[in-house]
Amino acid sequence: MSSALRVYTLAVLSFLVGTSEYIIAGILDKIAESTGVTLVTAGQLITIFSLSYAFGTPVIMALTARMERRKLLLYALSLFVISNLLAYVLPGYEPLVATRIFMGISAGVTIVASLTIATKVTLPGKQGSAIAAVLMGFTASLILGVPIGRLISSAYEWKAIFGGISLIGLLAIFIIALTIPRMDGEEPVPLRNQLALLKQPKMVIALSVSFFWIAGYSIFYSYISPFLLTVTGMSDQTLSITLFAVGIASLVGSRVGGFSTDKWGIHRTLIGGLSLNVTALILIMLFAPSPSIIIPLLILWSFATWSPGPPQQLHLITLAPESSGIMLSLNNSTIQLAMAVGAGIGGTAVEQISLSSITWAAAVGIILAVGAVISSLRYVSSPSGQTTGRESIMEA
Repeated sequence: MSSALRVYTLAVLSFLVGTSEYIIAGILDKIAESTGVTLVTAGQLITIFSLSYAFGTPVIMALTARMERRKLLLYALSLFVISNLLAYVLPGYEPLVATRIFMGISAGVTIVASLTIATKVTLPGKQGSAIAAVLMGFTASLILGVPIGRLISSAYEWKAIFGGISLIGLLAIFIIALTIPRMDGEEPVPLRNQLALLKQPKMVIALSVSFFWIAGYSIFYSYISPFLLTVTGMSDQTLSITLFAVGIASLVGSRVGGFSTDKWGIHRTLIGGLSLNVTALILIMLFAPSPSIIIPLLILWSFATWSPGPPQQLHLITLAPESSGIMLSLNNSTIQLAMAVGAGIGGTAVEQISLSSITWAAAVGIILAVGAVISSLRYVSSPSGQTTGRESIMEA
């Protein structure tokens, strides 16, 4: 098998594990109804997955640093298949909680191992494209995984989704075993070395951009299905189409964010995208009861939500070029932690205030992200290494 096909195989695998994370947002109401729990309790399944991913993945990767990479990927994928299979066959809410823990850990290890393998099986000079392809698979799970999951749950029981994921995962195990060569592990980077970057204020501020941005996203998106069904009054079929359109908009937003970063710079793209995000959320709050208006607003929101992706990744790399791998790993954990916190805040807002309150709660998170970007301007370096506030703003 060619190196390109191997990378695409890993991208499909990334799509599969990404779907297992995002799918809950699309079927939250069905899970709550089937298991006899509240929407907020069902929403905790998102929090549990993200926390397991955020805290479990760095620990497992540190402990298994010397393990042969294909073996590690196969082990993680096997745990992923088993946890999805158990989610399919076991009844009730409590077993689902347990399976989400193992899904989160196995998904995180699978993604990190896939990224490592992708850089080693590709041709020299193509490593960046290989990483982008694997990450695109994860992004595609948001575009296609959630609406497809909604359609499947409308035609069959929602548990069928996890059964299907486990079957595809089992097929992936055989394909990986046959096509991916053995490759040695690496010298472990102690966790204390990874966390040492957090002692630098500029790193903490940069990571806080990711945290507030994704937390704001998670507050709204975690409960988007019940919000659109209840507050907006959408039909189930219209919801599936809307979720698909929202996913496509996220991909477009990411592409435009990359173009804008090259043309107008990191900070201008971040502030512009996040500001548009806040505006869209406010408009969604105002026009929530109007389906014909809310759909284009949701598309605008999704576009704005994902446009900061490329500039934020580049921002982190430029802050620590000598430790870019560690910085991106910390960012990955920060994003998953933000997903968990956002889902928790969203659940609290729904339970204590109302379902419609998730829009302004999400807007607050994004506003805090804008503030973090502005705070980071002081750390933009000039060629000489010293930058005044005025020079930082001009460079941005």
